[in-house]
Amino acid sequence: MELLDGSLRAYPWGSRTLIAELKGEDAPAARPEAEIWFGAHPGSPSTVNGVALDRVIAENPEAALGARVAEKFAGELPFLLKILAADAPLSLQAHPSLEQAREGFARENAAGINVDAPDRNYRDPNHKPELIVALTDFNAMAGFRPLARTLAIFDVLACEELNRYRSMLTVSNEAESLRALFTTWITIPVSKRHELINALMSAAQIYCDSADADPELVAILRNVMDLNDRYPGDVGVLGALLLNYYQLKPGEALYLDAGNLHAYVSGLGVEIMANSDNVLRGGLTSKYVDVPELVRVLNFNSLADASVVPEPKGDEIHYEVPIDEFQLDRLDVAGAARADHDGPMIVLCTAGHATLQCGDNTVELTPGTAAWVPASDPEVAVSAESAELFLARV
Repeated sequence: MELLDGSLRAYPWGSRTLIAELKGEDAPAARPEAEIWFGAHPGSPSTVNGVALDRVIAENPEAALGARVAEKFAGELPFLLKILAADAPLSLQAHPSLEQAREGFARENAAGINVDAPDRNYRDPNHKPELIVALTDFNAMAGFRPLARTLAIFDVLACEELNRYRSMLTVSNEAESLRALFTTWITIPVSKRHELINALMSAAQIYCDSADADPELVAILRNVMDLNDRYPGDVGVLGALLLNYYQLKPGEALYLDAGNLHAYVSGLGVEIMANSDNVLRGGLTSKYVDVPELVRVLNFNSLADASVVPEPKGDEIHYEVPIDEFQLDRLDVAGAARADHDGPMIVLCTAGHATLQCGDNTVELTPGTAAWVPASDPEVAVSAESAELFLARV
């Protein structure tokens, strides 16, 4: 067991305060701090004693990962753990399936597109299912809303320009209806798109100002209006109208599988995903947008509820996900506890101060710091007056 030094990523949507305040550092920070990566992704690996974690694992995969994980995942750590801090919305995006990622990665390699090029879609051959657990109030858009609910929103808005598209929508043929509407909206001429969005903003404002407005619908529409304030006339504003909107409290979580359109809007959270950085964008960004490729990977089936209900599991709180690459548990320590593992483990501290003891090694963790525990190590003894830890395992 060793201290794991995370890799800080600075993106324009990041926060100058959330990560700095979590770590007890001076705020505001000099630049937006968006993510801290704890993992072995070659694009930005964490380090152990100054050595990149992917290199540490490659030197002895069986000791680092255990025979089970090393064999199943070709000698690579299959997950990437992050702290994510958003002061502004992330791009409207989706991630490919494993098959799509492998094909796209090979295709772009064959085309000679540099893996770091701004117009590169596939930076690795892996899929990216992900789980986000809120540390603060956290707002997100995730998955297409069931079409009947979206049509109810159309009804209350009573927007003539919006209703022109109702003929494309049939609840009994939901996925094809959403595909037809979304692909139409992202390809209509700019002037027509701006006309539609302007009419939508007016109708949304009228509804939100009405005395009998539903608070849940007001939150949905104010989010759409806020997006238009940040990205006036952007196609992502229309996409947002079709998505579920979540306002998470600390400890609440969302899980998204391949093909689900989404965008995190604001807040601080712990995110874990398969070890990938593949993103197909569809709006709300100045970065590269590849509309045909996004449509190719999107899952147009609606997502009734992306929430993951945390469940007690012994001394831990477990977040169940339907994949093999990772599992995430929260351990609230007030005294002594133990963290066992059957494979590699990363222990991330998000509150308090914890002392980790593993064999002869001791690691002190404070918020925003983490420890790497290879598979060959015994279980970890944890002591703290009061601390919150997240355990990432396979």
